[in-house]
Amino acid sequence: MDKNYKLTVNSANVFNSNASEIENFDAVETKTSQFHILKDSQRYTAEIVRKDFLAKTYTVKVNGNTYTVNIANPLDRLIKDMGFTVGASKQVNAIKAPMPGLILEMSVTVGQEVKENDCLLILEAMKMENSFLSPRAGIIKSISASKGDAVEKGQLLIEFE
Repeated sequence: MDKNYKLTVNSANVFNSNASEIENFDAVETKTSQFHILKDSQRYTAEIVRKDFLAKTYTVKVNGNTYTVNIANPLDRLIKDMGFTVGASKQVNAIKAPMPGLILEMSVTVGQEVKENDCLLILEAMKMENSFLSPRAGIIKSISASKGDAVEKGQLLIEFE
């Protein structure tokens, strides 16, 4: 697996960095969570304001400007590409088809209140019937497929409010 990292800043700007760049990063910790950085003969003062280790998200203040940075290593990217999440909480807001198939039954309607583990729909895929249970309690915001529809992998099926 490669040693490249994907850094997303303020949910918009994406930068790629490799392990050798990170290892050769010229930063000195001056106080707890505060750093003096030298990059291309420019001096920067940085402070880690907030960190969420599980989500790999950090709020960093550099020379008075605040940035939110998300760091993804090769394993994080692979897991995301496979359609899984790491350290995810139970706050799922959308149900997507994990594979192509046919909707055999839609058990909910828009506006319906559901409890965790209530059956939402049945998807037939590879000659098997797969029941999709609600991952959390909530209210159905929208339904993007109906009984008899053929769906593709990753297609949005149900959204929660």
